[in-house]
Amino acid sequence: MPDDSKTGVTVLGLGAMGTALAEAFLAGGHPTTVWNRSAGKAGGLAAKGAVVAGTPAEAIAANGVVVVCLFDARSVREVLETGAESLPGRVLVNLTNGTPGEARELAAWVAEHDVEFLDGGIMAVPPMIGSPAAFVLYSGSRTAFDTHKELFDSLGESLYYGTDPGLAALHDLALLSGMYGMFMGVIQAFALIGSEGSEARSFAPLLKRWITGMTGFIDGAAEQIDKRDYTIGVVSNLAMQAGAGDAFAKVGEEQAISAELLAPLRPLMLRRVADGHGHEDLTGIIELLKIKK
Repeated sequence: MPDDSKTGVTVLGLGAMGTALAEAFLAGGHPTTVWNRSAGKAGGLAAKGAVVAGTPAEAIAANGVVVVCLFDARSVREVLETGAESLPGRVLVNLTNGTPGEARELAAWVAEHDVEFLDGGIMAVPPMIGSPAAFVLYSGSRTAFDTHKELFDSLGESLYYGTDPGLAALHDLALLSGMYGMFMGVIQAFALIGSEGSEARSFAPLLKRWITGMTGFIDGAAEQIDKRDYTIGVVSNLAMQAGAGDAFAKVGEEQAISAELLAPLRPLMLRRVADGHGHEDLTGIIELLKIKK
């Protein structure tokens, strides 16, 4: 039985992530109402104690906190518009992946409906939800975050990034950028090793050891970037790294493995060297990523 002292919550959207969110709320003892466009997805949650609503308006009206986890910003807006009459007085938490601009636009729209708004970024895959490994970023209403933090902690560690509703999405996409950059390098490494018939599983421990050892780059890079001094603690300067970069294209040709995943990096390195910054660290290429408005 749900604990009557626990905050009730509604979850709109029952894809893999939305379902994981609802399961975590139920596991935390929170009365949970769910809605999904395809009602058949709610059966497993109903068996665990969730109330299944027939419409978005019914689902929103059921609880004071409404968590949205849908496909994109447009689907969020479409669903909320169909249940807009139930929105006043609610706390709306959008955990749909999106951009800072989309979060701010949604915040402006819900403000017209007397809603306290939080936007969030889920830093976990569905099986991690509710575990110590998961964390969720939030920005927007500080009052809503503080009041319902216990509820949010059912999903993972709750981290607040300020009243600007776009900041959680910005941090989310920045973290994902780092993740995908790592994934690209890992896939390229496995492709090269596999070109000679070696098993990825045999190479994986060595690759993991190397990448783990290189994580120290993050702290050093952060200091250089904050100070805009890319000469601090240089061990291998940009000119040397750019010169060695040709080997990645050549090994690709020799092993019949495309270098497309890494190809964008070297032109940036060469441009920075040509501009007179060859004595700096690799982090200096960040200056070439800044688009003038």
